[in-house]
Amino acid sequence: MPKSVIVIGGGPAGSTCAALLARAGLSVTVLERERFPRYHIGESLLLALVPIIDAAGAGDAIRHAGFQVKTGAVFQWGSDEWIIDWPAMVRPDAHSWQVERSVFDTLMLDNAATQGADVHQEAKVLRVIFDDDRACAVEWLENGEIHTRGADFIVDASGRTGVLAHTLRLRQQHEIFRNVATWSYWRGARLLPQAPEGAVHSISTPDGWIWAIPLAGDKLSVGFVTHKQSYGRLRSTFASTKEFYLDRVLSSKSLLWMLEGAECVEEVRTDQDYSYVASRFCGPGHLIIGDAACFLDPLLSTGVHLGMYSSLVAAAAIASIANEGMPEQTALDFFEYSYRRAYSRLIVLVSHLYQRYEDKDSYFWQAQQLRMGQADDVASPLHSFMDITAGTTDIREAGAAASRVSTDALIKQAHDAREIANKSIDTTVPNVARGIPDLDMSALRDLWDGHDAGDYDGAHRMVVETSPRLRLRDART
Repeated sequence: MPKSVIVIGGGPAGSTCAALLARAGLSVTVLERERFPRYHIGESLLLALVPIIDAAGAGDAIRHAGFQVKTGAVFQWGSDEWIIDWPAMVRPDAHSWQVERSVFDTLMLDNAATQGADVHQEAKVLRVIFDDDRACAVEWLENGEIHTRGADFIVDASGRTGVLAHTLRLRQQHEIFRNVATWSYWRGARLLPQAPEGAVHSISTPDGWIWAIPLAGDKLSVGFVTHKQSYGRLRSTFASTKEFYLDRVLSSKSLLWMLEGAECVEEVRTDQDYSYVASRFCGPGHLIIGDAACFLDPLLSTGVHLGMYSSLVAAAAIASIANEGMPEQTALDFFEYSYRRAYSRLIVLVSHLYQRYEDKDSYFWQAQQLRMGQADDVASPLHSFMDITAGTTDIREAGAAASRVSTDALIKQAHDAREIANKSIDTTVPNVARGIPDLDMSALRDLWDGHDAGDYDGAHRMVVETSPRLRLRDART
């Protein structure tokens, strides 16, 4: 009989992991507590997600869904502006999409069912059952009845609910990025003329930053993000959240120009984006992926990317254990190492953007140092920034190209990245957003202590392959 997997959560991370595992021949059950379609924020997909979507079998469905094509990004940060143009910097056809998450998530969950997963919606997980320290079954409520099912592996993709992270008391809150986002949708807006097609716009303000994401059908997602202390101080001066939101958004000259003659057509929503990370991402019989494992500020639109990237690595690890006879600890170590490395690199880069403002070259230089490229890599600092913020660094490092990096080089790069993180954490440097109090960056150091390549007993020698089958392969062979 094939190995069995229960995936808790049917969002992009859970549905992608389920589809990949079903395609690899495993018996997969998905338990999603809501009924899709349902609203969700997080509409901007990174370039690196395209090959993952294809590997999961959803490429045709996503390409025919009518989403806005995305070919890059515009940053207006302090007095600087820089353009990330994927066709010019990567290849002429490089693109992803700006998506309506209600539609995208439904397509991805439907795809998991098409690939062979047993999908249950409105199925609320009550608990994960352990045999000693090994996860072995899940109990859930569906149609008023309690069900229990055993499995060889449990994958927690429950988002910020964090079923396993809370059960095992793994979640650690960061005293950074304690932000509040306020957003709505507009019609009739115009985009900056220098922006690549469908580009996400990220614009700093004195007390936070603004996103503007073009969606299909002449719709623009516009949000304002600020620290919770600034939000409390500023919001109290307005009669309503909508008045606060309009004042903050229209205080930006760029947004004022973009929204001239446009109409705010939906309710104003608010959410708190507090960041956290689990002390470990896996254990005997279980893996934690996506937002269930860690949550990062939305500045670089990395939420869906981290969810789907971690689902790819998790699925490859489980498939290798089930189909290739790989020792479980080796596969889990690779998953832990790869996901933690991707998250840590992004949180260090985002912290640098938040905490200090020098000039754009300082961000590009840091990205170049954080990017663990090939031994002969001569990418420019700007391309390194693009590579990380497009998610392609993660995909390249997990893939076969990493086999050309020696073990010693990977260990050195991990140590170098940790040192760069430490040097970047300087609480004496004023924030670019003057209204945000200085942030406690000490928690970032903990992400790197004890989590370098030398701690994972050969895990860093593995690479992910999706063809001719999903698996981990020793890069030395």
